[in-house]
Formats: sequence, structure tokens, C-alpha cells
Amino acid sequence: MKKAINITALVVAIVLVGIIILSSSIVIVHEDEFALIKRFNRVERIHSQSGIYLKTPFIEEVEFLPSNIVIYTMAETDVITRDRKAMTVDSYVLWQIYDPLRFTQTLTTVAEAERRIDTVVYTAIKNTIGRMDQSEVIEGRGRELREGILESIAPSFAEYGVRLIKNEIKRLDLPDDNKRAVYTRMISEREQLAAGISAEGREEAQVIRNLTNREVTIVLSEAERVSEQTRAEGEREYMRILAEAYTGTERSEFYEFIRSLDAIKVSLRGNNKTLFLPIDSPLTRILLGDQPEPIPQAPVSPASPDNTDTAP
Repeated sequence: MKKAINITALVVAIVLVGIIILSSSIVIVHEDEFALIKRFNRVERIHSQSGIYLKTPFIEEVEFLPSNIVIYTMAETDVITRDRKAMTVDSYVLWQIYDPLRFTQTLTTVAEAERRIDTVVYTAIKNTIGRMDQSEVIEGRGRELREGILESIAPSFAEYGVRLIKNEIKRLDLPDDNKRAVYTRMISEREQLAAGISAEGREEAQVIRNLTNREVTIVLSEAERVSEQTRAEGEREYMRILAEAYTGTERSEFYEFIRSLDAIKVSLRGNNKTLFLPIDSPLTRILLGDQPEPIPQAPVSPASPDNTDTAP
């Protein structure tokens, strides 16, 4: 019985040792990492593809490094511009390991790489902003700032097997004690600019208004000239037609008849419909139809000197 228990314990121990050896021999590499197989702290081989690999247990060890893009957020730092103005910079860096062997031989760890990135990027930001005035930084030269920083630091990391992909400034601000003065100055400058633009606009509007008024005056004058000319031609044509229409005795009498009727029409306007005409008026002849004969007057006999009757 004791012998069977000893055999069982031995089998269990062998199985456990086998599991331990097997687990220490298997290396599982994921998509976003490098696996560096080291023997006595010396890199023997590197696995950059995901999968399951084997190593010598207890002799070889594995070290993992990120193969994806790493984001490193820098602490806020104060920098001085060329015109001796203080500014606060908050930025981050995107970096990636492209040569894990060189990386592990120089920087060794990710923490050491980020410490080096922090130092170099801060120095580059300070030097780049130090070559610019505060107004240039504020007025939107962020792209030039970022490109200048990358150009100055990217080559220096090639020897570490690290690629700096991007340096982005999240916030570029002023210290609290300078903000109010800068904002006041910016508002004043913008107000002056707006006033200048408004004055130019008013001047241009007045020029356009004057030109328009002059063109309107010219058009109206020309229209009045044409109107007067057309009216004169119309009156001349009217008189010509009248002259042709009423040439001759019969036509002249008809014209007088029409004019007389027009005169009667004008006289009978209003509430008073009574018309007084002299007997010899042309209107009377028209209304009566014939020329009226003059009224005979009785002859007056001469009186005798003594005004007495004489006997026959």
C-alpha cells in the first residue's frame, strides 16, 4: 500500500515538473508586442509576429516590448518666448519602437525611453518657442511650431530604434497673471482693425452711392429730354391734324360748333344749371338753331313847341 502511494506521488511530481517545464518553455506573442528571447541577458532571437514559440526553460528568458504606437503625455511646462514672455505648454508625443534589438541595447526599458523623450521634447519646445515672439505663437503658428519640434528631435532617436511619429500641442496658454493683459491688448487690436475696416466700407459705400446718384441723374435728365421732345412732336402733330381737319369753311364752322358745345358743357358744371346768354351770342344761335331777328323799336314823333293840339 505504501509502495503504491509512493508511485502515485512520484507520478504527480513528474507531471507537475513537466507542466512547469512546459509552461516555462512556451512563449505567447500578441499582435502589439515584440518578444525578445534572452540567454544570460543577451538577446538570442526576436519574435515580431504573433503566435506561440518555444524557448529553453530556466536558461532563456523572455522580455516583451510594445510594437504598437505609444502615447506619452508630457507634464505642463513653462517656456519663455523671444520677447521674454512666459507661456505654458501642454503636449503629448506619439512614438513607436521599430528596432527592438537596438532599443533594448540602448534604452533598455519603456520607462527609460519615455524619460528620454520627455527631456528631449521639452528642450526642443523651449528652443523652438524661444525663437518666436509671443504674438507669433498666439496668432496661429502652431503647425510651424510642431514641425519645428519634430525636425529637431526626430533624428536623435533613430539610434535608439525609436520613431517619433507626432508631437501635438494640446494647449498653448499664458500664465494666469498675463492672460488678462494679453486679452485686453488683443481685444483693442481687433477693435482697431474692425474700426478701420468699417471706415473703409463706409468710404467705399459713399463712392458707390455717389456714382449711383450721378448715373440716376443722368438717366432722369435724358428721360426728361426725350419726354419733352416726344411731347413737342406730339403737340406739333396734333396741331397739324387739327389744321388739316378744319381747313375750309364747312370744317371751320364745325370746329366752332364743337368748341361752342365744349364751352356750354363747361358752363353747366355744378349745381347751377341756368345759362344766361346775350341774344347775339354764337351759343344762342346754336341753341336756337337760327339767327334771331332784331327786335323793332317804335318810332318817336317830334313834339310841338307848345305841346298843344291844333284844330283843322
